Amino acid sequence: MAKNYKKNIRLKKWLWQFLMIFFLVPLIASSLSIYFWLRDNDKTSKVMDDIEEITKIEEVDEDLTELVNEDANIESDYWYYIKFPLIDVNISTLKEKNADTIGWVNVNNTNINYPFVQSSDNEYYLTHSFDKAYNEAGWVFLDYRNNKDLSSKNNILYAHSRLDKTMFGTLKKTLKSDWYQNKDNHIIKISTETENTLWQIFSVYDIPEESYYITTDFTNDNDFEMFLNTLKKRSLYDFNATLTKDDQIITLSTCYSNSKRAVVHAKLIKKSIK
Repeated sequence: MAKNYKKNIRLKKWLWQFLMIFFLVPLIASSLSIYFWLRDNDKTSKVMDDIEEITKIEEVDEDLTELVNEDANIESDYWYYIKFPLIDVNISTLKEKNADTIGWVNVNNTNINYPFVQSSDNEYYLTHSFDKAYNEAGWVFLDYRNNKDLSSKNNILYAHSRLDKTMFGTLKKTLKSDWYQNKDNHIIKISTETENTLWQIFSVYDIPEESYYITTDFTNDNDFEMFLNTLKKRSLYDFNATLTKDDQIITLSTCYSNSKRAVVHAKLIKKSIK
């Protein structure tokens, strides 16, 4: 009888210890994840404060701008968007902080308003901030395969979709009807060290992870035109944009979920040389 009693006591003790471990380990892991997430957010905020202190953003005089690949269709929204002003940012000052700096990107009615960088791969800035310190929040970066002057046919910017709405955390807004049905949102502004550019959005969608939409090399004009038509057909909304083989495009990509991506495409319509 005493043996059974002791055995039951040991069994209950073992069970209690098992349950403690079973529940405590995930709790500790979750607490650590939250701690590191908040720490990364705080570091990102401080980096942005430093950037804002040295950044000067100005609108470009309309007389200094030129149209790109003018649309022959007078009914196209192209003629509405070319009236939007460009922005000019002192990229050379930002390059003193980080030599990897390529330019500045701004997307209307989102929190996307950052300098972007480029590394020798597409991995480094997934886990490093603008100051090159390790940070899981990462930074906005240009695909390493793209030309630094954004002269590639498809120029691709990546960033994490952060829950605190930093980096590309608000890119998902572009997939909501209240965003894409507002005509004044359909513009991306970019400033680099050599020129300022305006890009007209022509496609927004979410899609399972793939490599097609981030293609950078095309064998010929027909190949590129087929690519553009595919991207346009994917869109959740008809942006009334005309696309041709002579277009250059910018692609913004971020996580929509664990297995899907939120994607925005825009074509170059106006620029000014610095």
